[in-house]
Amino acid sequence: MADLKLQIKTVLTRAMRLQDTRPEDIADDVVLFGKEGMGFDSVDALELAVELEREFDILMPDDAEHQDVYRSVNTLATWIADHR
Repeated sequence: MADLKLQIKTVLTRAMRLQDTRPEDIADDVVLFGKEGMGFDSVDALELAVELEREFDILMPDDAEHQDVYRSVNTLATWIADHR
């Protein structure tokens, strides 16, 4: 699971254009969206979903019912591991 989380963090830094952030410096449980944590917005969520789909060859959820999947690297890793 550690390798999967690092892959997700790498995708995250690429998709969100975080040139000054190393993937390993992103905490597994940091909140990705909203005012707390990383502060990404809904446009960022779409970009991240597209990149995750490309990287892992899966279809990421895009409905409000599954917004908790995008809460953190941990929640993304759990969802991806369960749907690969």
